[in-house]
Amino acid sequence: MYQTRSITNQLTFFQKVRSFDFILLVCVLIIGIISCFSMYSTDGGDLLYHSKSHAIRFFVFFLMMIVFSFFNIKFWHSTGYLFYFIVLGFLIWASLYGITASGSQRWVSLYFINLQPSELMKIAIIVCFARYYHRAQVSDVNSFKNLLFPITILIIPIALVVTQPDLGTSILIALSGLVVLWLAGLNIKYFIYSSLFFVISLPFVISFLEPYQKLRILTFFNPDKDPLGAGYQIIQSKIAIGSGGLTGKGFLKGTQSYLDFLPEKHTDFIFTLFSEEHGFTGSTFLLAIYAIMIFRILRIGSFTRSYFAKLYCFSFAAAIFIYITVNMSMVLGLLPIVGSPLPIMSYGGSSMLATMLGISIVMSAKIYNKQVIS
Repeated sequence: MYQTRSITNQLTFFQKVRSFDFILLVCVLIIGIISCFSMYSTDGGDLLYHSKSHAIRFFVFFLMMIVFSFFNIKFWHSTGYLFYFIVLGFLIWASLYGITASGSQRWVSLYFINLQPSELMKIAIIVCFARYYHRAQVSDVNSFKNLLFPITILIIPIALVVTQPDLGTSILIALSGLVVLWLAGLNIKYFIYSSLFFVISLPFVISFLEPYQKLRILTFFNPDKDPLGAGYQIIQSKIAIGSGGLTGKGFLKGTQSYLDFLPEKHTDFIFTLFSEEHGFTGSTFLLAIYAIMIFRILRIGSFTRSYFAKLYCFSFAAAIFIYITVNMSMVLGLLPIVGSPLPIMSYGGSSMLATMLGISIVMSAKIYNKQVIS
């Protein structure tokens, strides 16, 4: 063990560079380039605010991801709790004094970026849980006493995000935390009991939702009931995706997007715009790149010696899969519209920052895959 640590600590800079997972890096670059062209398309074929801002953020955060990848995986392990509490502090600040837009108070002004802490919490909760469970035995994981801490630190940010209000992100934070609990070995009976409790309490939960949130749920079941109001987004989204056909209408030729039939095309509905322009073929290619990216993250997790890194990589890969599935199901009308961005593709600095930070920790696990954390 001592010899392994010594070898890891003595890695030269070039050895660390050669240890990068270049296939994962290429996947991130491809998705980033596609997203920049898609954002250019949302601006009508001009280099305007969204396309400029998105390209700059991708370039800056990609470089940040490279730099953070050199941080020893022990650093991410040791700062797991601190990371969580820093993001939680930002969440509290956003709830009390944050920037309000479109009726939601979700952002904190950091001058160079309006940070949405709830996006960072998706990563912070995974790091924190991986830190908590990295030395836990299965018997300890299933102890009710040892469940109090993770449940508490999961419920607090969820409650804060719900009050902003941002139900969609709170659900994704919950799923991120539950994935780690599942992979850590939590008995399936807890998930069954929780699911039954959720189903039973669902009518009471719905009664506390905001009117627009209730409307989204009703619209999901019957979008044609209000085609020019609540159902407009999902109807136009399905029309745009369907009109793309096999090969799409071509770059900058998406009529639904260019004629402004499709709202929020640069954020939650970026896949709709991409699918209309590039069709089933382009959409399949994008999904294949995402699949390769998730596979590489899982592969890194399987080869690392640190249980913390394993748990983080597997959980992060599962979380990315969930985010992609939720976004694409949402724009296809298979799930209610919950405001879930498509990783790297959607416009939004906080979402991009969180994803790149998450990938940098994965890359750190790859570089220091022989590192043993006691």
